Amino acid sequence: MSDTATGAGRSGTMGLTHRLYTGQLAFEFVGRWKRWFVFSGVLILIAGLALAVFRLNLSIDFRGGTAFTVPTTVTATSIDDYRRVAQGAGLPGMADIQVSTIGDRQVRVETRSLDAEELGTMRAALAQEAGLAPEQVANSLIGATWGQQITQQGLIALVVFLVLVSLMIWAYFRDWKMSVAAIVALLHDLIVTLGVFAILQFAFSPASLIGMLTILGYSLYDTVVVFDKVRENVRGLERQNRTYSEAANAAVNQVLVRSINTTIIGVLPVAALLFAGTFILGVGPLKDLGLALFVGMIAGAYSSVFIATPLLALMREAEPAMKEHRARLARRAARKGTQVPAVPIATAGAVAVAPERLAAVPADHLPGETAFTQPPASAPAGERHQPIRTSRAERKKT
Repeated sequence: MSDTATGAGRSGTMGLTHRLYTGQLAFEFVGRWKRWFVFSGVLILIAGLALAVFRLNLSIDFRGGTAFTVPTTVTATSIDDYRRVAQGAGLPGMADIQVSTIGDRQVRVETRSLDAEELGTMRAALAQEAGLAPEQVANSLIGATWGQQITQQGLIALVVFLVLVSLMIWAYFRDWKMSVAAIVALLHDLIVTLGVFAILQFAFSPASLIGMLTILGYSLYDTVVVFDKVRENVRGLERQNRTYSEAANAAVNQVLVRSINTTIIGVLPVAALLFAGTFILGVGPLKDLGLALFVGMIAGAYSSVFIATPLLALMREAEPAMKEHRARLARRAARKGTQVPAVPIATAGAVAVAPERLAAVPADHLPGETAFTQPPASAPAGERHQPIRTSRAERKKT
């Protein structure tokens, strides 16, 4: 391969990143904040309706109950068959039964909390369907109190995390508005992720809760990266010919490729985790954790660019100093629009002086021993003329 082809390939690879970083190519993120906010508002509305209508499908770890594990060969009808058997066991309150498969060798049946007699009845019915002895069907009892404790501890961890994050961002950037924008973006990611769980009816388990807390770190990472570039761009903004919003938009473009690459690299293994948990294992913590991470990481990358940065720019542009800066730029632009063009620079090393100004200055007031005169009218165009030197005595005679 020739050096020219190699250089062209390298230029094509680095072209987009370089043009975004230098401002030769820029996408309008901050200026179109209304459409991003409307889109995000629709997402939050859909998530809220899903949570209100479908509700979270809380796992047995949160709501309490009895779980049965039946060792059997899984078929295409196993879930429906064992749900029918469990509901037909003659026990009250069996309408809400969760049946799932674990690999291709186990079926898991989750019911409400059962007493000793009901436990024996359910085990016998499930064992008969599988052609096993009742003792071969394993069961476990999970109290609702334990689920309430998990929920309480998770909420406490969330509140502590948000408070610490707010303080950290404020201390690092010395700007409380950045803390507010970052927290709003984090809450957006949480609501959207919960809404996806409600729509898909994936079981929300302790693993899902762990995933929810984990995605906050990913979302915060993207936001801090963008904010750090914003801080760099707005340093000495009063001496720049751009507004805060323009500097913030430039920062988003400069880190855009990095954010996309980081998100893709992080999402790919999480997608494999979700695929394995959903289509291979069928149930378990991998499925719940994978969905929370997958949705949360994508939402975090989106919110850092389309929510956090535009919101920060809106809050900063409302400050009196930023309003004065915009007014100063407007006045400067107005002056430039009516300003007389400057005299072109003359030949290197010479000073260009307007003819009318030269004629108005007496020759003996010119500095030094040299007097400048106009070139002869008959001189060829473009020819450079040297100044005519005269002595002081000759000037006095004239």
